[in-house]
Amino acid sequence: MYDPTVARLTYRALLGRRRALILGALPVLLIAISVVVRGLAGADDQTASDLLGGLALATMVPIIGVIAGTGAIGPEIDDGSVVYLLSKPVKRPTIIFTKLIVAIAVTMVFSALPTLIAGFILNGNGQQIAVAYTVAALVASIAYAAMFLLLGTVSRHAVVFGLVYALVWEALFGSLVSGARTLSVQQWSLAVAHKMAGGDLVTSDVGLPTATVLLVAVTVLATWYAGQKLRALKLAGEE
Repeated sequence: MYDPTVARLTYRALLGRRRALILGALPVLLIAISVVVRGLAGADDQTASDLLGGLALATMVPIIGVIAGTGAIGPEIDDGSVVYLLSKPVKRPTIIFTKLIVAIAVTMVFSALPTLIAGFILNGNGQQIAVAYTVAALVASIAYAAMFLLLGTVSRHAVVFGLVYALVWEALFGSLVSGARTLSVQQWSLAVAHKMAGGDLVTSDVGLPTATVLLVAVTVLATWYAGQKLRALKLAGEE
């Protein structure tokens, strides 16, 4: 289910100079802001939770997920080079699964690790806030990578649709319409963080059992459907 050659090509595509600069911009910004906030406000648990929840989990993680998930396959479909990949003796689910693993790894490195560093800078992991949000970022990275990899497979405008989901649905509607939060990867990952953090600094509108089921279901279904769409794309090319 994992092909090293496909993985190497995908890593090379995702970590090219231009895309690597884009991926690294938000983590650097998060850490820089954390240093400034710690210098001005000192170690404060509420401030740390607000910054990690508002900037790291709600903004940085989904945007990096969009870049990594769609970039793992979208450009190959757009420029037609995916035909060469499909002509190789590699099963379509293996291609999707390998690209998913790469997208997850890239998203985790560029989102979860900076979140942990920022959390320790802000309050030294008081009340397990840094670790809680890091775990939430790890969990969210898996679901986002699967969702946006699927978008990259089915649409030429995957980046636009991904940003609409991340910034409009989750950030805007999620803050205004309580029902929308149930269908939010951010809220599902917050349920995991709430379990780990002390007190009520980290909250979620979704219970942990529901969040766990939804995270697994979205990841599995998105990965499976991406494989089906890739198989259909091959057949269309042959015809």
